[in-house]
Amino acid sequence: MAHANRRGIFRIALDTLVEARSRQASRYVNGALLMLDDETLKASGYSRAELQKNASSYSLI
Repeated sequence: MAHANRRGIFRIALDTLVEARSRQASRYVNGALLMLDDETLKASGYSRAELQKNASSYSLI
């Protein structure tokens, strides 16, 4: 008999999909934010150095 606290394969697959899409959205947003000027980033609470550190090769173009 399966344990009540074990996750099923469909739940694991769903969690994996959600995590992957979340990472994809973060990369997209970082790319969009990096197109803004430094003053706008600073006013919004971001720093270019931190965004570049977390950025990947995902491109908006």
